[in-house]
Amino acid sequence: MYVKVCGLKTAEAATEAVTDGADAIGVVMSPKSSRHVDTHTARTVIAAAKAARADVDAVLVVNDLPAVDAADMAVEIGADVLQLHGPAYSSADFSAAARTLPRLWRATSLKHDPHPVLGAHGEERLLLDAPKPGSGSTWDLSVLEGLGLEGEWLLAGGLNPDNVAQAIRKAHPWGVDVSSGVESAPGEKDLGLIRAFVEAAKQAE
Repeated sequence: MYVKVCGLKTAEAATEAVTDGADAIGVVMSPKSSRHVDTHTARTVIAAAKAARADVDAVLVVNDLPAVDAADMAVEIGADVLQLHGPAYSSADFSAAARTLPRLWRATSLKHDPHPVLGAHGEERLLLDAPKPGSGSTWDLSVLEGLGLEGEWLLAGGLNPDNVAQAIRKAHPWGVDVSSGVESAPGEKDLGLIRAFVEAAKQAE
């Protein structure tokens, strides 16, 4: 099971996630988010993750930055992947960003995309989020059971160490993404919860 720990703000949390076995880490650059980081912090977090394991996927997550600017920023901070989050980004935005950074992920929700298809915008991977990203709102797993999504897609939204195994068994995602579910307060990662989440997700395979 591929595991991404997102919304990291410290080198310590990034090192913990990767050491515990996370396959990807994410930094958020969105001023409205409690997980927003500046360029220097993003670069520091990614460098720490790469020092812990060179092949980890470092992901820049944006939801209001123009796609081309976001791609430039991803390169600047050393990210491997740009995740364009939400309905504001069109296929044209993905195409434009890909000229700078070919590895693009698309994050959407069933509210905005009731029948999501991996690769619809040319993205490498699809992340299916809850209706309110970052809110910790949990899924109605019965909706996901019949979704029929195929390929490299990640389930996100309301996941935590206690429910991730059940979510994996019900929805059969290729990977999972966590942010609020491993926090002690909004934007503040708990190292013990990160460790417990990665362990639970990996054991659920």
